[in-house]
Amino acid sequence: MKKTQDPIGKLLGLRYKSHPWHGVEIGKNSPEIITVFIEMVPTDTVKYEVDKETGYLTIDRPQKFSSILPALYGFIPKTYCGDSLAQISRNLLKREDIIGDGDPLDICILTEKEITHGDILLQARPIGGFRMIDGNEADDKIIAVLKDDAVYGDYQDIDDVPHAVIERLRHYFLTYKDMPGHVEGNCEITDIYDKKMAFKVIKSAAADYKDFINELIFS
Repeated sequence: MKKTQDPIGKLLGLRYKSHPWHGVEIGKNSPEIITVFIEMVPTDTVKYEVDKETGYLTIDRPQKFSSILPALYGFIPKTYCGDSLAQISRNLLKREDIIGDGDPLDICILTEKEITHGDILLQARPIGGFRMIDGNEADDKIIAVLKDDAVYGDYQDIDDVPHAVIERLRHYFLTYKDMPGHVEGNCEITDIYDKKMAFKVIKSAAADYKDFINELIFS
């Protein structure tokens, strides 16, 4: 006999919205195909970010410059930038001071479609990423394409992405925290990596999330 869904769980699911970081699965085919929560779209004039306690999308800060986000932007549920992820950068950059930034793993989604707002879930295929260091914190940015996208859907690896698109993304992440009259200068993108490394980063962040949750439960 087919097992039916727990009726209490079903009712709670109808009444309460799942937390986008903790209540959404990364996907059974991860890291090849993953579920992504989108916080921002290119037309946004303020920086939106999920409040970690409530799961609601909040205004983090207005954009101080006319900096246009060149892709959909969000994070991968049930990931955490902790020690396992930071160790990748420590090993490759020979810098023992690097730590994880303590946030879910960031991701950019390339698509030809005009998505008008964030606070949505979508399916994406990772094809590469930026190794970004903010101060001494590993703050990787995975680059992916919208699953079955008409234009970007056939891209298989980072080398398939036009150079101009990569440079726009790089410029955005190196400047979006700048304030008028003051340049932070703390962010650096040390290298751009391929799909194989992106998969390794995602798996490390997923492992870090499990350690993070276990520490919360048993501490």
